Amino acid sequence: MMKFGVSTFLWTSPFTTASFDLLYKVKEMGFDIIELAIERKDEMDWPLLKKMVKETGLEVTVSGAIGPGRDISSTDPGIREQGVQYIIDCINIAREMDSPVFGGPLYSAVGKCRVVSPEQKKQEREWCVENLKRVGKVAEFHGVTLGVEPLNRFETDMINTADQAIALIREVGMASVKLQLDTFHGNIEEKNIPDTIRKAGDLICHIQGNESDRGTPGTGNLDWTGIRDALYEIKYDGAIVIETFGDVSEEIAKAASIWRPLANSSDELAREGLRFYKELFKQP
Repeated sequence: MMKFGVSTFLWTSPFTTASFDLLYKVKEMGFDIIELAIERKDEMDWPLLKKMVKETGLEVTVSGAIGPGRDISSTDPGIREQGVQYIIDCINIAREMDSPVFGGPLYSAVGKCRVVSPEQKKQEREWCVENLKRVGKVAEFHGVTLGVEPLNRFETDMINTADQAIALIREVGMASVKLQLDTFHGNIEEKNIPDTIRKAGDLICHIQGNESDRGTPGTGNLDWTGIRDALYEIKYDGAIVIETFGDVSEEIAKAASIWRPLANSSDELAREGLRFYKELFKQP
């Protein structure tokens, strides 16, 4: 059976110890998984969180918040090192929280959109590949899979499509580096999301199932039936997680261009989104 999750981003940013009661809400709603968006790891009581995860019976997946100071393809070598260390920290968190994946736009900072020379573009990609190989080795050692997530053209100039992500993954050439797909971005950049899923096949390690406007799944223009059928065809058995945004920080709002409420409430979006998923995949 498919497992369904929801990101902490839906309610709060950043997710800190003060937000830990959110686990009880997510469990009560009927989700299998809580996805932890790691913005400020030092503001989280990890032993307490692990205890609460065990108490609720929730599973965990971990996602990244890649700002300008965590860019592994930056022209600044100090920033590249900060980005590598951030990914390694998140791999360690994933290991401690029993998350099989750590995913996001690991290759570049969200909101980094420019026209650069072919020479600079080539150099940034070389830094990116070099650093993904470094963190890929750490992920492999800890049994964690890194999910490279394409973002739409308004959020990055490096990896917009699954084809581009797959080319990067193949260049890195490590079993621990795979593909994370977000249907919101796919709706903008892919010709056909079900065909993209079929093409990617077992390279897909994680799905963020978001509506065309980042609102409640099932209320927009996505071909959810086609997406479901394609996931069945490739025998996908990972998570499907709602990752959208509620009470966002100024940095996240700017990076993801969130300027209006995406639903009447975060609770309503989560409950209705989960109900839609369960109907779509015929689960009680």
